[in-house]
Amino acid sequence: MKKRVLSVVLACTMIFSLTACAGSGGAADAADNSAPAEVASTESEAPAETADASELVDGKFAETRHITVEIYDRNNDGGTDPTNNMYTDYIKQGMLDKYNVEVEFVAVPRWTEVEDINNLLAAGTAPDICVSYSYPTVLTYANMGGIVDLKDYVEQYKDLTPNLWDFLGEKNILWDKDPKTGSLWAIEGRRVEQGRINTFVRKDWLDALGLSAPTTTAEFHDMLVAFNDNADKLLGADASKMVPFSISYDVGWRAANLIGSFVDPAISDKEFYVNGFDDRMATQTSTKEAIRLLNDWYNEGLIWKDFPLYPSGDSTEDDMIKAGYVGAFMHNWDYPFRNGEDSINSNLRRNVGEDAAFIAVDPFENSDGKHAKWLYSSAGDRKTFFPTTNDEILASFLYLDFISSPEVIKYLQAGDEGVTHEVLDSGAISLIAATGDAIQNSGKNIDYTITCNGTYYGDMDLAALSMAYGYGDQDPELVAQADEIARSEGIEPKNVNVGEISAEADVGDTLTSKRDELYDNAVVAAPDEFDSVWDSYMADYLSAGGQAIMDERAEKWEEYFGDSDMLP
Repeated sequence: MKKRVLSVVLACTMIFSLTACAGSGGAADAADNSAPAEVASTESEAPAETADASELVDGKFAETRHITVEIYDRNNDGGTDPTNNMYTDYIKQGMLDKYNVEVEFVAVPRWTEVEDINNLLAAGTAPDICVSYSYPTVLTYANMGGIVDLKDYVEQYKDLTPNLWDFLGEKNILWDKDPKTGSLWAIEGRRVEQGRINTFVRKDWLDALGLSAPTTTAEFHDMLVAFNDNADKLLGADASKMVPFSISYDVGWRAANLIGSFVDPAISDKEFYVNGFDDRMATQTSTKEAIRLLNDWYNEGLIWKDFPLYPSGDSTEDDMIKAGYVGAFMHNWDYPFRNGEDSINSNLRRNVGEDAAFIAVDPFENSDGKHAKWLYSSAGDRKTFFPTTNDEILASFLYLDFISSPEVIKYLQAGDEGVTHEVLDSGAISLIAATGDAIQNSGKNIDYTITCNGTYYGDMDLAALSMAYGYGDQDPELVAQADEIARSEGIEPKNVNVGEISAEADVGDTLTSKRDELYDNAVVAAPDEFDSVWDSYMADYLSAGGQAIMDERAEKWEEYFGDSDMLP
């Protein structure tokens, strides 16, 4: 009965929320949503009854329990069924043997995850264990009464989840704990690799033109000009397909290191936080000038002219890079090495020649002359949360403990020796390109290791030894170089915990879309229209909720830190 009642409450609340977002937007939306959240809150005050330690006999349930777990479906060509493969079999058998818990995986499309989880929550059929990259999204569900408050459970089950606590630590487990109410709506995964973004250029093109790897923004620009001017030499009959520098519709991610280089090195913690709702730095005061530079390059013909046309998940750009038409791009720090035989560098070797490869470079200097770049925090990765329809809380915590154990992480990342990896004389794990049921649909199997993001293999020393050998047939020297550059002069974000920012609820998707429109339209604008285009789209972004978020963040900062501009 509880699940049916809750689904009705959520469905009505979500319909209201989506209607509000489609209307005026902005701060009014957050205020309007407070009423339905209040109605739902009485439902969430009494979470579904769950087992306690007394129901375990020799560490396992006497009667078989059943839980469902969200898993991303990335729709990879040549990939495996994300709900049924070698790795899911390992997890299912391990959970059954150790805890007498049956595990069922529920596939959710990666690129429409928020919409799909919305629908599942509204129907009362969301998986018992859900995952999201967006904490504002989690808060939206929490305010609808749809998420379990974990604050008591993490302590109640602490002795039963030693692997979870050992791996994540108090920092990650309590990262999102509200400083006033103590509510804890999600557990943050741990990033063991903190490198975020790299800039990649074609090494064979540099060699063909007698150029060195660029070390400044000006040198990077001059390199793009040289690529463009020598299209005939570099591409021959395909010269018209030349793209000196490629970005995507997600400019804030795909130009992150350039944008970050414009940030004042002396920026205060307060300013960075108040303007930092968007991890693409849209409202940082320096970003407009970074995008103006991209606008200059676009109008010089140095940037892929069609980049705004292709949405998330579209393969057009990757296909173009793999075919050999692109000279430079920015992306995840290890992007050219991912996906085994279908990696960018493997495709280049087949399509262009053995010498064709992208290498990482570090060209963008800030006003201090440093190549500073924002890293991932060791916390702040995927957020794991339980819908209030979850009536197997203990079994769900045991699942998180199971997948956080060193031996399980090692297996999920490395698989079987001789099949998916070999052990080198040094002891390093060297991955072998997988086939069939052993193919990993996500890099390092992060869709299964939801508490762990990055090479770990159950031990940080082993991870460091093995990092460069984790990409099948990729050149370990290029991987090691990319890892070093991605972390060089890195800045780790700080956790500003001031509790819930109510203005952030319900507007995440809307602001993401408006941010992308801001960036895309500003980059492609005529030079004499750049300022008006930027200002117009920024005004739209701010009125849709961005300004309300910044205002509330400023108020919360002053509440907790007073007149100080820096964190204690």
